[in-house]
Amino acid sequence: MHNRLALITHKYYFRIFSVITFSIYVLQQLEIRLPLFFQNYLNDLLCMPLVLSVCQLAVRKLKSDTRILLPIPLLILVTIGYSIYFEWYLPQYDDRYTADWLDVLMYFIGMFFFYAIEKYKKIY
Repeated sequence: MHNRLALITHKYYFRIFSVITFSIYVLQQLEIRLPLFFQNYLNDLLCMPLVLSVCQLAVRKLKSDTRILLPIPLLILVTIGYSIYFEWYLPQYDDRYTADWLDVLMYFIGMFFFYAIEKYKKIY
């Protein structure tokens, strides 16, 4: 049962996370109030699994190898890049963005989710 749940999670998380992210964005644009976590942090949590999935897919297509996994140093580098860009650089130049260390924490939790789910799939 546990293995089946993990494989289903791996197979569908990108689609599910995309729908959730899009739904939150639409609700925010409609100015519908959401609980604090959903309003401020859920999209940050889902960001890195989505971004890293697209990156991994691109590398797999370019290399014609569906088994390639992105190495953890690259995952960390991309996550740090996103953190610096969205939580340090952009808040200096655009009022729409605010620097928040909890967003950085969400990026890293999302990165670890991506790493764990991809590593787990490779084992099974």
